[in-house]
Amino acid sequence: MAEERPGNESVALEAEDKAHLAEERLEYEASALEDENGTLELVESGHDDRVWQRVLHAALAVPGVKVNREDFLRSALKSIADEEQIEKAIETRPALAGIDIVEIDGRATVLIRKHVARASGISFATGIPGGFALLGTIPADLAQYFYHLTVMAQELAYLYGWPDLLHEGELDEIAQADITMFVGAMMGVGAAKQGLQQLSARAVAHHASSMLARRVGRYIGVKITKDTFTRGFAKAIPLLGGFIGAGMTASTMLPMARRLRQDLAQLDYALAESPIEGHEN
Repeated sequence: MAEERPGNESVALEAEDKAHLAEERLEYEASALEDENGTLELVESGHDDRVWQRVLHAALAVPGVKVNREDFLRSALKSIADEEQIEKAIETRPALAGIDIVEIDGRATVLIRKHVARASGISFATGIPGGFALLGTIPADLAQYFYHLTVMAQELAYLYGWPDLLHEGELDEIAQADITMFVGAMMGVGAAKQGLQQLSARAVAHHASSMLARRVGRYIGVKITKDTFTRGFAKAIPLLGGFIGAGMTASTMLPMARRLRQDLAQLDYALAESPIEGHEN
């Protein structure tokens, strides 16, 4: 008899069948808010990035949100690289350590499925009326959802060569701007993808990306506001709301994670033939 998959894993795997539909929706929504140059047209609409900042800070308050780059790379690479390669990957980046990009892609896929499965389980629990708590003014499941996106973004970034985001053990304003870019790229925001390309190529300094990150944060805030209404409606339906919440989590998070993985894999940080002057870890 075939071994049954755990419930959370089944939710993640079944969501793959719907992933392309979610990707098309993300592309449509992102393009509707961008001009031909990929810049966001939200300045005149009255939106700012305060919604995203509140959600981000709630996610950053969840224990375990900060990913130690060295510890993560040691754990993630131990099955696909020898000790010498791992040390070089930590010192520089995985691409320069001679680790095959196919192997890195494989590890990224496993990582994505892990986070989707875990986030789906949390979404189900908080989707049942009575399990809906608040972190300040942010719904707990929303904070948990973006907690997983934030952790997953850090881990994917490190796999594909991004330098350490922690400064003195904290995710400071510069790191938060990078995370905003990662989440924006997940949502298909062209300006976020361009910003990541510029940062990877060292075409702009990280501190110069803060203004662009605020603009990307505005789009994320609009998306959060729209989706939170839909998720809140689902919770009004006893028990069914839990299943809807878990399904929505899996079907949206999976294509978002795949999008970021694809974007990161194309950056200079991920390419062995792209020496990056002044790369620091």
